[in-house]
Amino acid sequence: MQTTQFNTTRNGRRPIAEINVVPFIDVMLVLLIIFMITTPLLTQGVKVDLPKAANQKTLTTPIEPIIVSVDSAGNFFLNLAEKPNTPITARTLDYLVSSILRNNQNETRKVLVRGDAHVSYGKIVEAMVILQNAGAKGVGLITEPNSDKHG
Repeated sequence: MQTTQFNTTRNGRRPIAEINVVPFIDVMLVLLIIFMITTPLLTQGVKVDLPKAANQKTLTTPIEPIIVSVDSAGNFFLNLAEKPNTPITARTLDYLVSSILRNNQNETRKVLVRGDAHVSYGKIVEAMVILQNAGAKGVGLITEPNSDKHG
C-alpha cells in the first residue's frame, strides 16, 4: 500500500504557510520616515516679525455675569433684576435677559445657571433654553466644589 502525504512538495519539504511580514515592515518604516519629515513643515506656518510695544494695562471693569438661579421648587431668580430675591416667570426672565444682552452688545457677559441639587433636571434645561432664546451665546453651570476627597 502506498501512503500519500498531502502537505509535502516534490522534494519532500512542507510548504511555508506563514505570511511574510518583512515587506509590510519596510512599507511602515518608509511611511514613518515620510511623516517624520513632513510634520515639522506643516506646523511651522508663516514667520512674522511682530512689532514691539510697551505693555499697557487696559482699564476694564469686570462685568457682572448674568446668573439665573433655580430653587428646589423650580422658581427662577435673576441676579440683575430689580428684586433679585423675588421669583420671576419664564417670560419675564426671557425679556430681562434679552434686554440686558441687547444693551451690552459690545461687551461679552457671562451667562450662568445656578440650580438647586433637588430641582428636576428639566427646569435647569428650561432655564438654559430661555437664556439661549434670549440671545446668550453660551450658558454655563455653577456648581460647588465637592468636599469629599476620594483617592
